[in-house]
Amino acid sequence: MVYKSLVSDDINLSWYGIDGAPLPFLWERSDRSCDRGEGFVSANEYASFADSDPSSGADFRPRHLLPQGEKERSSPKAGALVAAWFALALSGAAAHAQGVVPNQGTAARPAMEAAPQAVPGFWDPRRRPDRPDLSRITVIRFLTETDYPPFNFTGPDGNPAGFNVDLARMICDEIKVTCTIQMRRFETLIDALASNRGDAIIASLAVTPQLRARVDFSDPYYRAPARFVSRRDSVMREIRPEFLEGRKVGVIAGTSHEAYLKAMFTDAELHAFPNDESLRAALRRSEVDFIFGDAISLAFWINGTDSAECCTFSGGPFVESRYFGEGIGIAVRKGNDLLRQALNWSLFRLWEKGRYTDLWLRYFSVSPF
Repeated sequence: MVYKSLVSDDINLSWYGIDGAPLPFLWERSDRSCDRGEGFVSANEYASFADSDPSSGADFRPRHLLPQGEKERSSPKAGALVAAWFALALSGAAAHAQGVVPNQGTAARPAMEAAPQAVPGFWDPRRRPDRPDLSRITVIRFLTETDYPPFNFTGPDGNPAGFNVDLARMICDEIKVTCTIQMRRFETLIDALASNRGDAIIASLAVTPQLRARVDFSDPYYRAPARFVSRRDSVMREIRPEFLEGRKVGVIAGTSHEAYLKAMFTDAELHAFPNDESLRAALRRSEVDFIFGDAISLAFWINGTDSAECCTFSGGPFVESRYFGEGIGIAVRKGNDLLRQALNWSLFRLWEKGRYTDLWLRYFSVSPF
């Protein structure tokens, strides 16, 4: 496997954080020497950089949150993406190996960049969690939901399946403990945890101040960044507020993405749209110069036939925590420090061993980063 640029060989990654909090890292792996970025870390690629300063030269600007009014989970909407998610979850490694990508509601086509793939990681190799007393944990009862492909869904055999489910099983294997996985409606998960019907929720829960008041969270195990998309003949290597002065930028009305643009890209000409379909159609028809939104959803659209190969990412991901959240974590009951620490330790170990990387590539052959 070769890890190169996150978008293409001539578009560089840029991660920004306006709140000044420590950002995750990203290292690119290729046949040439590795370059540092201000984003995530690809697994098994940190050793030669462990003593370097991740923030040197960083230009701090934005990071991730849910559309306003949406339920507290990661930002892609299941209803709009079920076909793409389910196809990806079933094809997984086969699609990656063949250089094809799933898309929304249409047949897969060859990827524009088949070989390069970037793998996010959310752990600092210099902050290794201490190993807790795992002998005190005899079983972990995971709770997840039923209809959020590819993160969690009911498989063809009727059993829980998806990225979150497989990650839960890997955690149990790493801790060497018996685990169960129960699927419930999303809106019942927090109450089920509070009433001791489960020990941990692994269901793409976004870490928010509101949820932190009710549950404790593990360290984040993925994020859903925001990104700009332009037509292929108008790609920008880097996007800064001054670069979009007077440019038409489309965004979904009432979302955190719109709030972010209003706060940070004050000189851009913003155009609000009611839904993804109208937003993307406006870009295809060149009615706007850029659109801005959830990168995971946009990655599937860009690489699907619905986009008619019109468009691609411009600039890098934005993950400002004040707008786009702190990431996605595993929820445990308040005060259950032993389980929270065990989850943090096992997640780090899975990333360190490269098992998280393998899992990510199996589900996400299209990189949103």
